Amino acid sequence: MSTSSTTAKADNRTGNEWLQDWDPENDETWDQALAWRTLSVTTFTLTLAFASWFIASALAPKLTNLGFDLTQNQLYWLVALPGLSAGLLRLVWMVLPPILGTRRLVSLTTLLLLFPLVGWAVAVQDPDTSYTWLLALSFMSGIGGGAFSGFMPSTSYFFPRRMQGTALGVQAGVGNFGVSLVQFVTPWIIGFSMIGFLGASQTEAFPGKAPRDVWYQNATYVYVPFVIIGAILAWTMLKSIPIKVNVRQQFDIFKNQDTWWMTLLYIMTFGTFAGLSGQFGLLIKNIYGGGNAEIARLMTDGTTQVLVEGYSIPDPVKFAFLGPLIGAGARVLFSPLTDKMGGARWTLFAGVGILASVLYTSLQLSPDAGAGASALEADFDKFLYGMLAIFLFAGIGNASTFKQMPMIFERRQAGGVIGWTAALAAFGPFFFGVGLTLMEPETFFYIGVAFAAMCVAITWVRYARPGAPKPS
Repeated sequence: MSTSSTTAKADNRTGNEWLQDWDPENDETWDQALAWRTLSVTTFTLTLAFASWFIASALAPKLTNLGFDLTQNQLYWLVALPGLSAGLLRLVWMVLPPILGTRRLVSLTTLLLLFPLVGWAVAVQDPDTSYTWLLALSFMSGIGGGAFSGFMPSTSYFFPRRMQGTALGVQAGVGNFGVSLVQFVTPWIIGFSMIGFLGASQTEAFPGKAPRDVWYQNATYVYVPFVIIGAILAWTMLKSIPIKVNVRQQFDIFKNQDTWWMTLLYIMTFGTFAGLSGQFGLLIKNIYGGGNAEIARLMTDGTTQVLVEGYSIPDPVKFAFLGPLIGAGARVLFSPLTDKMGGARWTLFAGVGILASVLYTSLQLSPDAGAGASALEADFDKFLYGMLAIFLFAGIGNASTFKQMPMIFERRQAGGVIGWTAALAAFGPFFFGVGLTLMEPETFFYIGVAFAAMCVAITWVRYARPGAPKPS
């Protein structure tokens, strides 16, 4: 039997579910088909988890149009709370892979997604739903975000180190598409009744348009059958690797300084991706849309969406999906490049890109509504391109940091570090929501510029420069 910790046989972990003598570094015995099957199933379920995690960000900007009496700050909190719960739950999920094993962890977590999905479907049909219950649903949505810190380490056990940049990049990147998926699918799926018994229609009053019948429960019900299928696939197709590691051993990662440096770098990349994914629609609405008091004042009347000067207010749902789509795509496309060229240099490149694009976008956060339609439209275009650039570089950095961690840490520690850094970065939507509630967007973005500059310096000194202590 292999002496590797990933192949250690646990006394009570025998039977068809548990693999024995598993060593992905041994090409002669490594079951490549099983590894890719595991990646496929966990990626499918992780995509559903991310869709569940960000469902509040797709629904919140529209709740007031459905008759919900909510303030701007209350909407920010609804979108922020899934980030808080995801970060907390990732601290739990990060220690579960060795305890539950891959099959049970993925199967049970996927079934838990049904609670927030069904709960939101019921809540959006009643404008009298209490704000407390909406907050509870937002918190439960964080289950989907918590899953990441269990799914990723589980998958890492099945691949050799030389392929982990690609494997983890594909899983995380495709999983991240769940964020864009929920933003893209929602505007389409709510336009018709799927099945009558799922609930009656609601009336959406959107400024500048005639009221229309919508079925916002479809935005979450559409994922329910796929969640059930994903849980069945996980239970029937996945295996588990018995790993002997106690809780104290898992937490020895905190004695390694690179755990803390990589946590900061992943907060810069994934924290930015997740935070902006949750808030993108609200930023559009509150800076260039009806949430901007000056723009609202210049509207011709209380029902039209067109300013006297001819400026048409952008609908957040038409743009909110683009950022997560670009970020997720960059993570998938750049993952193989990190395997070939190393992760540190791409993290450095991503950090510089994030710094520059956040600084550029910060200059587009105070549009002058009195400057006329053409000026407003030009400012919005600059804002949009700046935001999309942030998503692009964040996606590249997401791929490169996940390549670095398996190279910096031994296999037993790498899974724990991945789970820990992912947990801290998952607070991104929460901190972005709280920050945008407490301060002006410009101030918040300037803080982001300073943080990115610090992370660029860390990357260069510790990982990317010639003769760096930990080249990766």
